[in-house]
Amino acid sequence: MKKIRTAMLGTGFMGKVHTEAVRRLGNVEVVALAASPGRDVGPLKDSYNIDYVTNDWEKLLQDPDIDAVHICTPNSQHAPMTSAALKAGKHVLCEKPLAMSSAEAKQMLDLAESKGLVHATNHNLRYYPVVQHARQMIAAGDLGEILVVQGTYSQDWLLYDTDFNWRILADANGPSRVVGDIGSHWMDMIQHLTGLKITSLCGDIQTFHKTRKRPKGSVETFSGKTLAPSDYEEIRIDTEDFASVLVQLGPRCRGAYTVSQVSSGNKNSFRFEIYGTKCGVSWNQESPDHLWIGHRNAPNQIIVKDPSLLAAKAAAFADLPGGHSEGYDDSHKQLFRRFYQRIADRSAPIDYPTFADGVRGMHLIEKVLESSKRRAWVDC
Repeated sequence: MKKIRTAMLGTGFMGKVHTEAVRRLGNVEVVALAASPGRDVGPLKDSYNIDYVTNDWEKLLQDPDIDAVHICTPNSQHAPMTSAALKAGKHVLCEKPLAMSSAEAKQMLDLAESKGLVHATNHNLRYYPVVQHARQMIAAGDLGEILVVQGTYSQDWLLYDTDFNWRILADANGPSRVVGDIGSHWMDMIQHLTGLKITSLCGDIQTFHKTRKRPKGSVETFSGKTLAPSDYEEIRIDTEDFASVLVQLGPRCRGAYTVSQVSSGNKNSFRFEIYGTKCGVSWNQESPDHLWIGHRNAPNQIIVKDPSLLAAKAAAFADLPGGHSEGYDDSHKQLFRRFYQRIADRSAPIDYPTFADGVRGMHLIEKVLESSKRRAWVDC
């Protein structure tokens, strides 16, 4: 099998995650890396073990030997980098949220479709094995009619006014931070699992830190907790720390979720609960191998990930036997595997979130902001 040659645009937290996951696929080689302007590429060559590391991403995209690219940069760069990559004939896998607006995301989708290239949005959280088992249970009717969806995505890495990251600034991140960064995952997941679309919502957002102390140097995601007071400058903040959202999924199903980056003790607590007329399921990303199943008139259950005991279609998302944990890194690997299968064989199923899912996500993010501003329900 011919190896697919890919490049990473972005060298931060997500760039590392993507690179490590791609290298586990076997049929894909990471051959190039684009770093931010002015960054010393020497140490990156050593740490990534990649010879071609550059500050010029536009020149990198002109390399005819590169088949695909991963966009792992701040959100403001997603659209221009994706558009340039597609015009250069590269398949594109882009981080979420897909763009700075739904209109911008739609332009990305239209261009990818017109070029006939493979495109994906990185909603990796779909790809835990027991999550896929829940999806198969719902599809088989095991839960009955879905009545209630609930959940949260809570973190604490931006609790203090001295915590900082590029996501805090609207000009780099877009108009929404917590809804865009992690609420997008929750909304994508609940629709993916239930097969229902969010048809209307009522949202409320809150910025607790109206000002923050920005480090005078660069800080990587989830880091920067040990700087001294003299290392900061104070700036005003224009993105939210918290959101609560009521949702309607069609005529019957109702639900709610909260998202927060200021909830002490929650490092990456993504939870969903789905309740139907027969039973319910619940999952927490911090215990990724366990799926709770709740019953009205029988003992509740805990399923522990074991591909030999999962639904057949869900078992395909597990590479290790029971008792061997598969987590965050593995969820990326599973998505990337399906993306590259499609590049290698255009008859392969589109079993991954595309730019169309990214467009839908951007639309819902904007609806949450609109609802909060209007203090009213909005249709989606």
